[in-house]
Amino acid sequence: MSISRNLFGLLAERILEAGAVRAVKYLSPTETVKATRRTYKRAHHGRGHVEILFTLGPPNYEERKFVRACERAGEPFPVRRIQLKFPKVAHGKPKVAHGKRQP
Repeated sequence: MSISRNLFGLLAERILEAGAVRAVKYLSPTETVKATRRTYKRAHHGRGHVEILFTLGPPNYEERKFVRACERAGEPFPVRRIQLKFPKVAHGKPKVAHGKRQP
């Protein structure tokens, strides 16, 4: 299957604009493209650089549940929307590395 270069830019753009940790595009029931923002102890460092890891391959456990739900609902593949996953928030406060708050 041929994957467009624009898809990688679109996934990275969605992560940076929305503040998400992961963006997933479902190409087929057995093929996904993921972009994951690298973090340290679940915190984003505001030092100006961002690392994004791209992964091509089969869906993981959580993603397979979503694929089954899409198939039951009759959603055609590739799924049009990009699924975003956001960092966990504990008691209304974001997790911060080294005990320092982000500005």
